[in-house]
Amino acid sequence: MSTDDSSSSSGASSAAVLTREGEVTTRKASCNCGQLSVTTEGPDPERRSLCHCKNCQKQTGSAFAIQARFPRNQATIEGKSTAWTFPIAGAEPVTYRSCDSTGATYHFCPVCGSGVYYDLAVAPDFIGVRVGSFTDPTFPPPMISGFEEYAFPWAMNVAALPMPGGHHN
Repeated sequence: MSTDDSSSSSGASSAAVLTREGEVTTRKASCNCGQLSVTTEGPDPERRSLCHCKNCQKQTGSAFAIQARFPRNQATIEGKSTAWTFPIAGAEPVTYRSCDSTGATYHFCPVCGSGVYYDLAVAPDFIGVRVGSFTDPTFPPPMISGFEEYAFPWAMNVAALPMPGGHHN
């Protein structure tokens, strides 16, 4: 693991207006403790994906991950991160397909451990941000669902699952 001091990557200014789709929007993603954040300014991303690959499951500790890719010049990173790169140099290759098989570096808060953003080798001009880090219910939904062969069969229809403890809003 390495530590990356990303105290001010180029990108977004601090003042933008929240407007309709396709127009300028400012959104802020952050870790639980607020030390690491990504502020994006621009139209909502054209690539928003829900991924079921095993690496996304392991990265999030969930049945799938939802992420969005923003042009790097529309993102400002603040705070320090701990970086982890996949595939792991010198390790046995994994035997399954994944969305990061060509290489990715994930950035986590070294204080609270939250994963906030990542860099993909195949898309160097973009930054991937975990949609849950925005904690914004107005964030637009995914438009791509990948690696569905690895999906938990119950994950996408939670409302239809019998819940002995009930469904809660």
